[in-house]
Amino acid sequence: MLIGSRLSSVILAGFMVVLSACSSNKLVMTQEEFVLALGESGQKVDKLLEHGSHEEAVVLLADLATKNPDRKEPWGRMAKIQFDSGNYSQAIVSAEEVLQRDGDDRTAKSIRAVAGLRVAAQSLSDLRNDVELKGNARSDATSLANVMRETLGEDVLVPPAELEARKKREAAMVVRAKARGRGTPVAPAPESKKPPPATGDPFSQLK
Repeated sequence: MLIGSRLSSVILAGFMVVLSACSSNKLVMTQEEFVLALGESGQKVDKLLEHGSHEEAVVLLADLATKNPDRKEPWGRMAKIQFDSGNYSQAIVSAEEVLQRDGDDRTAKSIRAVAGLRVAAQSLSDLRNDVELKGNARSDATSLANVMRETLGEDVLVPPAELEARKKREAAMVVRAKARGRGTPVAPAPESKKPPPATGDPFSQLK
């Protein structure tokens, strides 16, 4: 019984080695094949994004990236999708994969930088708003957050949709505060012109 179990283990291990060898010997796509596969994947990804299936789109691109480990394009598209969906930590990882293959890719550098800043800004905001956080840690977080906002501006640190919604809320609060403080002024009603007194002269209104 023990011998049979060991024999089965050896056979299974040998089978796994064969599978691993087959997968490692798989031919990499040629340039033409990759361009064709990238175009087909891009069309599928666009359709998935139209239906809000961001995760499925990323999985599709990840499969293409696995089959073409030397290519940066699938990772670049993944980074953009993850960044646009607010998944900044994963966007940074995908951008790093691009830069490992092309250190001069400006799009990947931009995604990595802005995504990193937004993650840092959110972390600092969480620390600043933590009522249990006291002492130097909280004051340092507040100071650093203020410096980042003054240096880079809200447009970089805060996603556009969230920033626009915040500006609208703040503007509405200012209007309500002013209205409560001094009341809404009422414009005086315009004076109505009195008709001239009737006379026997038909040209009196022209004088």
